[in-house]
Amino acid sequence: MAKDSISALRREMEEKFFLERDKELLQALREQTERKRRKQALADASGITDDELLDQLDEMDIGSETLAALSLIPLIAVAWADGSIDAKERQAVLTAAEQRGLEAGHPGHDLLKGWLDTKPDRKLLDVWKDYVGALCHALDEEAATALKEDLLGRARAVAEAAGGLLGLLNKVSNSEQNMLDELQRAFG
Repeated sequence: MAKDSISALRREMEEKFFLERDKELLQALREQTERKRRKQALADASGITDDELLDQLDEMDIGSETLAALSLIPLIAVAWADGSIDAKERQAVLTAAEQRGLEAGHPGHDLLKGWLDTKPDRKLLDVWKDYVGALCHALDEEAATALKEDLLGRARAVAEAAGGLLGLLNKVSNSEQNMLDELQRAFG
């Protein structure tokens, strides 16, 4: 009898172990399927086909519904270039967001506000550089130039928003100019 009890207990433990393992495998499969769905939606919305770039964007929580916020990363980078964001820079970024259709309540707007409240990881800018490089490669020369001028113009407007020392000298700080130069290089 003791042998039967031990055997029954062993079987019960094995079944429990395999049931838990099956649950873990199913959860992993669901997560993998969801990630593929997100990446496909992002690819459809952006035209990006580079799987590695899509992975990077997904890891940074950039999805098809927040893709518009990606175009504002240069503005965020310039605003944070000197280590803090002042009220005029913040307003310049939010105005640019509204002009892009990212109004309050939109997932992209919420993401953007998070970046304004807390300086994002440098990796976000690196992902943007990869994104803009892939995008410019896919565009014709005229469209790539228009994109570059638009984004750099908006970034410069953020840099100039604070107005330098008392709004009189050097409208763009050295750190902001360095960031503007880095953004320009991302276009090739």
